[in-house]
Amino acid sequence: MNTPKPWLKNYPAGVPQEIGDPSHASLTEFLEECFDRFSNRKAVESMGKFFTYGQIDRLSKDFASYLQNLELDRGARVALMYPNVIEYAIAMLGTLRAGYTVVNINPLYTSRELEAQLQDSGASVLVLMENFANTYQQIAERLTLKQVIISSPGELLGLKGHIVNWVARNIKKIVPAWNVAHTNFKDALTIGSRHPYHRPEIGLDDIAFLQYTGGTTGTSKGAVLLHRNILSNLMQIESWLNPGLKHKPDQQLSFLCALPMTHIFALTACALLGIAKGALLVLVANPRDIDGFIKLLIKHPKINIFPGVNTLFHALIHRPEFKNVKLPHLLVTIGGGMAVHKKTADHWQALTGSPIAQGYGLSETSPVVCVNSPLEKHFTGHIGVPMPSTDLVILDDDEVELPQGTPGEICIKGPQLMAGYWNKPEETAHCMTADGYFKSGDIGLITEDGHIQIVDRKKDMIVVAGFKVFPNDVEDVLSQMPGIKECAVIGVPHRKLGEIVKAYIVKSDHHITEADVLQYCKEHLTSYKRPRKAVFIHELPKSNVGKILRRELRNI
Repeated sequence: MNTPKPWLKNYPAGVPQEIGDPSHASLTEFLEECFDRFSNRKAVESMGKFFTYGQIDRLSKDFASYLQNLELDRGARVALMYPNVIEYAIAMLGTLRAGYTVVNINPLYTSRELEAQLQDSGASVLVLMENFANTYQQIAERLTLKQVIISSPGELLGLKGHIVNWVARNIKKIVPAWNVAHTNFKDALTIGSRHPYHRPEIGLDDIAFLQYTGGTTGTSKGAVLLHRNILSNLMQIESWLNPGLKHKPDQQLSFLCALPMTHIFALTACALLGIAKGALLVLVANPRDIDGFIKLLIKHPKINIFPGVNTLFHALIHRPEFKNVKLPHLLVTIGGGMAVHKKTADHWQALTGSPIAQGYGLSETSPVVCVNSPLEKHFTGHIGVPMPSTDLVILDDDEVELPQGTPGEICIKGPQLMAGYWNKPEETAHCMTADGYFKSGDIGLITEDGHIQIVDRKKDMIVVAGFKVFPNDVEDVLSQMPGIKECAVIGVPHRKLGEIVKAYIVKSDHHITEADVLQYCKEHLTSYKRPRKAVFIHELPKSNVGKILRRELRNI
């Protein structure tokens, strides 16, 4: 397709239409340049302890040396299961510097979900915090990992770390008992420091991340993100953000990393972008602890960049204590992951003085596709315009381009687009148009003034607090529960979460209750995938070929 780009007229002055090729040969070269350039700056604050770029350089290099000493195959996958703590940053950066592929794992996953991702990715190494070691222990005997590395919550925090560990284990009791063969994270760093580091021979077309996503068809897939993809998206975001920073060229920025860095949004738009700008990354290990989060914000009035999701903004502004938060240096609040509600955005701006710049992206696009300008004075309600070097078309089901203003499927092309799905060529082919555009599964339109607006999404997909949930995944688990004959799930509106999962069940055992179903799901599904409601019916609506008609469940 060779279509005009009506959004280009909305580009702020100074933002290029194209970004060109990455200026670095790999993320490894990019990271080394940043570490050298910003060596004496504070890079990360984790649980009150600061680490400089020079320290991150040394620690990540030690971790890289340790991995290289394991003599893994070229392109080996290293799986990381962490909240936002310093160990994740070191392991992620060290894996890239070793020349291997990072496989990010949601730390909330159940053992079933963890096993599935480890098996599919073919990971050689698993690195995780001890809080999740029991989850791994349940499946350890079925896996053939070459190495497991486990850290405590306070591993690298010095004397304070002993207190952090004691509180986690004995007061908060968030570390279930575990016993698996492993190497301690700190020991791995020590061992790595005794071995020479060899800069790997990798290039732009080597794989940097396997970022797992529900995709557009419901099965769990690893989006193959190359060094080229991530570096391109960083260039795109930087070029878009820079006009909003023009009055602060010499000031070190502070990025608030509240969203999990194992999620693509925070990984690129917070962690890696922050490193590119030489920023201080303020890590929030548990953003669900709103009281603790607000106390952290009070301590950090110099936050400049605040990426978040609607549910997080909503939770903060509805706490009376939030009135004590002063963020006079806040340059831009970025809303992604799910639709930002206007009421929430208006309330946020009234309290902070910063409008929420809503954006749009996917794991498959590294992730940023569209975003509002940081120069916007108010919440716009749309998702802005495509990044430089990004093309976007609206297609119907027959892949015919629709006129401006007509809703259809958002399809994307650009240098940030993944190389495909890991070991799933048929799935890759299914999600691409004949012209090489990625079919997002989201329904949107291009407005008359050249902005992109989300209208709807594929009907069966459910979005809970920004996380995509696909009915097939939940139904697969539910169908294995004794006493359930058939089941189907849909999303229903929820004021705070956007949507929640609702299950419809045909019993084979009349004794099972809704409480039984919800408890079973609690044991087998991560929190956002769990049905919040279960309804028992005599028969599921089906087509003449036996396909369950989920859309008709909305009328029951």
